Order: sequence, then C-alpha cells, then structure tokens
Amino acid sequence: MKIKERDEPVASVDDKIKTLSELEGIIKELKKKKMAVVHCHGVFDLLHPGHIRHLRQSKAKGDILVVTVTRDEFVNKGPGRPVFNQFLRADSLAALECVDYVAINEWITAVETIKKLKPDFYVKGSDYASRESDVTGKIYEEEEAVKSVGGSIHFTNDITFSSTSILNKHFNIFTHEAKQFLHDFRKRHGSEAVVSDLKGLSDLKVLVVGDAIIDEYHYCSGIGKPQKENIIAVRYLSDEVFAGGSLAIANHIAGFCKNVELVTLLGKKNDYRAFIDSKLKSNIKRRFFIEKRMSTVVKRRFLDPSFLAKMFEMYFIDDFTLNPDLERQITEYLNRVISKYDVVIVADFGHGFISKNIINLLCKKAKFLAVNTQTNSANTGFNLITKYPRADYICIDEPELRLAMGDKFADTEKLILKLAKVVRCKKITITRGHRGSLIYSKKNGFTSVPIFSKEVVDRVGAGDAYLSVTSLAVARKLPDEEIGFIGNAVGALAVLIVGNRSPVEPLTLFRFTNTLLK
Repeated sequence: MKIKERDEPVASVDDKIKTLSELEGIIKELKKKKMAVVHCHGVFDLLHPGHIRHLRQSKAKGDILVVTVTRDEFVNKGPGRPVFNQFLRADSLAALECVDYVAINEWITAVETIKKLKPDFYVKGSDYASRESDVTGKIYEEEEAVKSVGGSIHFTNDITFSSTSILNKHFNIFTHEAKQFLHDFRKRHGSEAVVSDLKGLSDLKVLVVGDAIIDEYHYCSGIGKPQKENIIAVRYLSDEVFAGGSLAIANHIAGFCKNVELVTLLGKKNDYRAFIDSKLKSNIKRRFFIEKRMSTVVKRRFLDPSFLAKMFEMYFIDDFTLNPDLERQITEYLNRVISKYDVVIVADFGHGFISKNIINLLCKKAKFLAVNTQTNSANTGFNLITKYPRADYICIDEPELRLAMGDKFADTEKLILKLAKVVRCKKITITRGHRGSLIYSKKNGFTSVPIFSKEVVDRVGAGDAYLSVTSLAVARKLPDEEIGFIGNAVGALAVLIVGNRSPVEPLTLFRFTNTLLK
C-alpha cells in the first residue's frame, strides 16, 4: 500500500476513504517517517463552516489528519438522524483538502478506534472543553484512551455551529406543529435543564405492580395459498422472545431510578423464571408470586420481517380468578412494603393478577399511584380504568378512554374531565398516536404536545415506555409541558425498537433531548 508523502496530495476522494484496518497500517508507516498524526471523530451529519475551521485547526497540530465518522446505527440522536448516511458523510469529509484520510467507525464510541489507530493528537471542539457538559460522559474515556497510547487530547478554540440546529431549522425533520411547539418550549426549557430534571429522577424509589407477559415474535415469509385450503401458508424464518408487560416497564424505570421493585404473578405450569431473571436489569428487586392453575402469559405474534407487518397473534393465557390464599399473600406483602416506595406504578393488562382487593389496597396505601389499564383481545370491555377509585396519575390511550367512558364520539377533553371525577385523579395523560398526547391537570387545564417523529418501526411497548418515564416526571411535579415533551420524546424512541428488545435508556433520551432543543 502506497503511503502519501508529507506534501503529496491524495489522488482522489475515493483514495482517502479507508477501512479502519487499512488506516491502522497507514498510520504505522507514517509514524516510522516521524509524521505526527491528528485524529478527529464525530457524526458530521451536515458539514458547516464550524466543522471546516475545526478540521483546519486540528490539521495544524500535526502532519496528517484522519477523521472517523460515526456509523448510522450508532448516531443515537433520535428519529430522522442522521439525515445523510455514513457513506455520504465520509465522502463529504474526504472532499476537504485539509483531511488526509477518512474511515467509518466500527464501534459506538471513539474509544476503541483511538486505541487501534494510536494518534499523536486527538482533537475535539471547544464545546467539549467543559467536560461535564458532555451528556454522554465519553470525553473522559476518550481522553484516557489517547493517553494510554502515548498521545494527548486537544480542543480547538473557534466559532462553533450546531449541525442539529441547522438541520432542525432548515430541513423538514419536524411537522409544523412540532416546530412551533419546540420553538416555544425552548424559550422556557433548555436542554441542560430538562436533562438535569431527568437525572434528578434517580433517587425515586419505585414499586411496579402488574402482569408479566412474554412476547414472542415469530418471523415468517409468505409462500402462497395451498391448493385445497383457503389459507395462506408461510415459511418459518426465525424468532425472538422479549420480556413484556410489567417486566418491560420495570426495565424502563430501572435505567432512570436506582431503587426499583417488581411484584408480579407467574404461572406454575410454565413460569419462564430463568428467562425473566436473565432479562431484568440487575437493580430490580423481584417478588414473584406463583399461581398453580395457570401458565405465565405468552403472546406469540407472527410477522413478515421485511416491514415487521404483523399477520396474526396467538395468546397462551388462562382465564382465572386469584386463589383467596394467594390473594391474601399478595395483599399482605404489598401492605408490608408499599410505604417504602415514593411511587407505585400499576401496569394492569387485565390478565387476572390485579384483583379488586389488590386495587383497593394500592389506592388506599400508595403515596403516589400511577395507573395504566390496557384493553386487548382477551379482556375487551372488562379491564377499564374506572376499576380504580383513585389515582395520582392516569396514562391510557384514547380508545381506552372512550371505552371506559362508553362514548365513541364526544370531545376528548370532555371525556377526560368526566374520567377525572369518576376516578378522582388530578393528572391524566391521553396518548393519541400520530396526534401526540394530551395532558390534563386540575390546576393547569389541558396541554397538547405533538409527536416529534413519524418514523415507526414497531408500536408494541411504546405506551409502556411513555407510562414509565412520565410517571416519574409527574411524581417529581415537573411542569405539564415538560412531562409531555419527555413522554413524546420517549415514545419517538420507543417506536424505533422492535417489540421490547431493549428499554429506552437515559443516555439515548438525553441525546435526543439535546437534538430536539438545539
């Protein structure tokens, strides 16, 4: 492989773009020639004058400037980002005269890349000089990595611009309603303040009570109609299993709060205990009760993997009422521990676990009670939010509101006011899919928050993610518009996750918050 001399320009843009392994070999040869290598790393979604001045200053630190760009799947700035794919971003950087080599990163951060390339200087922009302002905290790890290979970290000092701000302003990333909401919201809430509020949730002690659900995704492709049957035949491809229901909710919360306990019911016939234990985060305390007459609920969905189009689903579920002795054990346990928790979140999927006596205890004893009831194929019309005589926070979707109030056509706000009286609740959120969310509080009235993205991979579990984080925000008494902002940001991230493959993590939400509010 020919190595460019100090003053010899690279022949073309394509010649500058290398794999990391190729770049590693090139840098070794350059160092033999006593040439100082400077390394810059970033997303570079939209090249602007600030980037160019930063790269020029970086090049001045040494002889050769190499730039690595974040892979598309690791950009982690929320829906719609990156706007330009990794190949276009690498191509744009390679077109700059001051840049000698470009590579697409192989890892989530630059840490492993720095250790592989061993640059003499690793250079970041002035906005990283204040290390505590980096919400990812990765600047510390990057500094340690470059020092470990004998290099040093430097920061350029020049005018800066934000690619995110430019993209938000001049590209059609958001709907008109979202643009207007974010424009007004930024005047009252900066990204640092919102992230600080989210970090401030960590000391809340949270008890999650609800149905455990095992979600199975079976991926298949259609192969046609059998000659003698009026059905569609499919070919099995693969499958995935997720921890859903209250298990998923506990995982969402455990990312934001240190102290989380999950109380749920498993079936003795097929308890899935080992699987559940392997999927729950380590900081979740577990209290599993066992019902001898049932199997743990399993919902098996059959999907076409191309677009995650769901064909049909199968429930493995038993109809039952709690054994009186088991119900007594559960109520005694809850009565013993409930006072330890600042927040109790009830995830009621209507599968037999949460009985009337358990509801009454929760409503009477919880310091702060957040409730979600869900309608599904197994309980339509039988699992209404009106089962609960009181709550501090209700979070349900609009069809569940209309079903509970027995009205398909009335104005949504009127139905919310009616529900607030029936359940005696001062704070209610109604999620409305592509129309965003509507928050009601007795003190402030109604707050409407639009969606922040139309990009959807899978809606399963998005409502649970919304409930999880907004319950904490309401318990912390954050402003209604901030609760709606946080909830819709969480929802936008959740619909990009297949099923409950992973929870919405705090760092991802912090970065998306920064993206939205720049």
